[in-house]
Parts: sequence; C-alpha cells; structure tokens
Amino acid sequence: MMDVVLQFDCLSLFPEMLYGFVASSMLGRAIKNGLIGVELHNIRDWAEDKHHITDDAPFGGGAGMVMRPEPIFAAINELKKGDSKVIYPCPDGEPLTSSIACELAAESHLILLSGHYEGVDQRVRDLAVDREISIGDYVLTNGTLASAVLMDAVSRYVPGVLGSEQSLEQDSFSDGLLSFPQYTRPAVFMDVGVPDVLLSGNHGDIASWRHEQRVMRTRQRRPDLLKGNLKK
Repeated sequence: MMDVVLQFDCLSLFPEMLYGFVASSMLGRAIKNGLIGVELHNIRDWAEDKHHITDDAPFGGGAGMVMRPEPIFAAINELKKGDSKVIYPCPDGEPLTSSIACELAAESHLILLSGHYEGVDQRVRDLAVDREISIGDYVLTNGTLASAVLMDAVSRYVPGVLGSEQSLEQDSFSDGLLSFPQYTRPAVFMDVGVPDVLLSGNHGDIASWRHEQRVMRTRQRRPDLLKGNLKK
C-alpha cells in the first residue's frame, strides 16, 4: 500500500452509507492519486458475541440505546498507531470551522468514530477520543454522515487535493467572510446580466468588487462573523 498524506479510518454501524461518497468527486480523485486513504469499518466486526451486539440500555433508564464500549475500544486499539487521532463527531462537540479542518489536515491518521442511537458510552469519550467535533446545532440519526462531512472538509486542506489552491482562498469562511457571488455564461440570463465589473477585465476592480460583496453578504447573513474581523 502506498503512503498517503492523510489516512482516514471510519468506524460506523453503517459503513455502506459512505461507499459511493468516498468513490466520487474530490475524495475519489484524491484517493486515486494517493493523496488520502479511506478505510471503512463496521464496528460490529469487533463485537465478540454471536449476534454482534454493539448497544445496550443505559444505566439509570431513559429512551434509546447506547453503544457499548467493548467493540469500540477493540476497534480503536487495532487501528490506532502512534500518531493517530480519534475524532468523535457529536452534537455537543466543538463547532467545526475552517481552521479546525485545516488543523486536522496536518495530521497523518484520523480515526472517525460514528455514533448511533443515543451516542457512545461516556468512557469511550473520556478514555479513547482525542477530539469531539460538532458539524452543527442539530441531531442526526447517526454520526456516519457527520464523519462524511468531516472527511470532505478536512481533505480540502490536504495539499494537492483541490485542483486549484486558489479555491481555498475564496471559499466562505476562509478569512472569516462569506464568499462572493459567482457568474458564468451566458452573460445575460432571463434578462439578468452579469455585473459589468466582471466583464471589464480590470483585475484590481474585480478584486475590490468581490471583497465588497463578501463584506456585504457577511454583514447581511452572518453578522456574527464580522466581530473582530473588520474595523467598524
């Protein structure tokens, strides 16, 4: 197996949810080019009972089931290397940002633990997880989709994965601002034309317009991002 820049090992009860995802588009190309590696694992493979049970009722009662610690610890212990980081996507983790994605892209091996039911036994979080990350203030049926979001967001910062490194610079949140409006052919569509400045060929004017648009869009849609980012 060739050495890759960043290896992902995704632990899930539903790894089949990610088969098409990791084979397509940017991730698929990055895997083909040997920049990232992705291995999908079913946590049930580490359950020792004949029924491959991975969950149980919570102590203290309550609705829902909780993922047992034994198969998760067994899986992590088998996959973990000296430089591995175990990431647990969960609603109460630290909010995912571009800077966090960039930090994680500098690692060489990430183990993504996808929760299910009411989550995983707290002892897994306390003893085996290095970082807990939330992809938003909402709850998913299981964490496999959250792991997919993390893989996508992080992979963009692995050198060579994007066709153009400039794409990172103009992405939303790259510097605390949302992205500017984008236009392509035709120059007029449904009687709406492309802004004249984009047709001018003056790169300085275009850069200024795009920055103004980013500030205006951020102020309108996400004013919280402007705090500490721009002089009032």
